[in-house]
Amino acid sequence: MNIRRVSFDHPDAVKLNDQVQAEYAARYNDDGDVTHLDPAMFDPPSGLYLIAYDEQDRPVATGGWRGHDEESEEGYLPGDAELKRMYVVEEARGLGLARRILAALEEDARTAGRIRMVLETGDRQPEAIALYTSSGYEPCEKFGYYRHFESSRCFAKSL
Repeated sequence: MNIRRVSFDHPDAVKLNDQVQAEYAARYNDDGDVTHLDPAMFDPPSGLYLIAYDEQDRPVATGGWRGHDEESEEGYLPGDAELKRMYVVEEARGLGLARRILAALEEDARTAGRIRMVLETGDRQPEAIALYTSSGYEPCEKFGYYRHFESSRCFAKSL
């Protein structure tokens, strides 16, 4: 596997984002994640977006972080790095790609001076919850667009 930094609007990122959105829509019976994301949010040094490619150079996994520098009414704290769009295509699941991308994102955010990594997922994504809790993430106060949704689950980890 080869993990590369790309822009959030890179064609492969768009392709994988469309796939994760379809999965969200199917799991939650809605339109997918409507959180506003601008490609510039993932530009270093205040963010990063990664894609893992398999041996045939096909994009198979993705994830990114975006920084928050001010306390907000949505519950973000200064110094937060927020995980976004962690996803592994079905045929590549179980290979440890999500864990590798998560570790790379944490290291990059730490190097960029971020204090904690935060993420929001949902109660219909038990695989994601298992990944994060086994990686040292703990439940935290809800934040972000979905903070008032019963199905929302928020986690944080000190960097």
